[in-house]
Amino acid sequence: MVLSTQTEFILSLLVLLGTALVAGEIVIRLGQPALVGQLITGVILGPYLLGPFYGVTTQTGVSPSLSAIQFLATFLILFMAGMEMGPEEIYGMKLGTLLTGISVFLVPFGSCFVVAYFLFPSSSLLVVLFIAVTVSITALPVMGIMISEFGLTGSRLGRLAMTVALINELTALTVFAILLQVYNGGGHPTVFSLAIALGSVALFLAVVLVANRILVLLHQRDAGKPREDGKSLSDRAAALVRYREAGFMILMVLALGAALLSQALGLTFVIGAFYAGILVTPSSVGERAYKTARSALNVVCWGFFIPLFFAITGLQVNVTVFLALASLGTVLALFTVAASAKIGAGSVAAKLQGWDSPNALAFGFMVNSRGAVEIAMAVILLGDGVLSSSLFTVVVAVGVATTILAPIGAMRSWRMTGKSREELAQRMPGLVGKGGAPPLAPPRIAEEP
Repeated sequence: MVLSTQTEFILSLLVLLGTALVAGEIVIRLGQPALVGQLITGVILGPYLLGPFYGVTTQTGVSPSLSAIQFLATFLILFMAGMEMGPEEIYGMKLGTLLTGISVFLVPFGSCFVVAYFLFPSSSLLVVLFIAVTVSITALPVMGIMISEFGLTGSRLGRLAMTVALINELTALTVFAILLQVYNGGGHPTVFSLAIALGSVALFLAVVLVANRILVLLHQRDAGKPREDGKSLSDRAAALVRYREAGFMILMVLALGAALLSQALGLTFVIGAFYAGILVTPSSVGERAYKTARSALNVVCWGFFIPLFFAITGLQVNVTVFLALASLGTVLALFTVAASAKIGAGSVAAKLQGWDSPNALAFGFMVNSRGAVEIAMAVILLGDGVLSSSLFTVVVAVGVATTILAPIGAMRSWRMTGKSREELAQRMPGLVGKGGAPPLAPPRIAEEP
């Protein structure tokens, strides 16, 4: 029976989302992030197994409709990641924390660059740099999930971990933007091309920061005036438009505008999405508007787009790469260097800031998570033709493996001494004495806006 295009699309979403839900729940109960099961879902339904029977894959990759879903999911994931931080947090960082965040990126970046240079001798210098960037980032959303599940919300270690992840992600995405500008300019990193890339990134950042400052000043000016209705500037601006949920729509228009600007400057749209998220803070749009946007995005993304994003990414994984012993050795080598450099840099940096050995080592494992942001970058590189199917599979495999290792290693680290076990018992009494890592789940929304 020949199905219509619409029926195939709906059936594809049904199969992917349904199996992703089941697989995600299974791996959560096994103590792993849901993304692991969702990626496996995509691999099982990929081009070598069930995919062609359900219309989710074609001979050249995933279907155009699913590519569009993946594109939108990538945009929303990076926008949500940007909302986890704000310019005020960046301005108020201590020097030690700033240096820690930069070193936790630069040490793995340098190590992975050297190893990737020898592992992929036929690849260009620019491709090797892209590989090094993608496997060196710390995923801010995954860090937020771990901090919540480990009972570290509001603690000094939790704040340090989030801030370091913030700096790491900011640095990695900025380097990623510069490399993309060089690639789009011809792929030959010269002094002139680097100057153009740096200028484009600087111009974009300047526009974003100026826009954020204007929004903050307008909000502060409005907040300083007594209002009988108690509404902020953003509330009344949204009220001028009679369309339902106009405030959220305005934020999405701003985010899409930032993405378009980054594209016009030769940068990828995800850079615009990420920095547009930084624009949206309680001080710039108001507490109520910020909570409304974050609540809406959490529900829609975690309940629909993120599971589909990982499942569709799994469809693009070339499982034949793991059938060759040499390719499997390449994955293991890159994983070993990426994980050890990240864990080592994080542990040493935390130790230098005065943390004891269990907490320092746990911190090193926590910053080792890659997750959604790294995979989103890899998806962009695959779509732009920077990464081949094989290289894309290697990068995704390293990202998944390091993310799996992060919670397991952190929990093991906190069981090193009696004192650290006692602190763990106070935070997570239900998990003490168990060998597995805590189940990771999307952050729950504690209050309604």
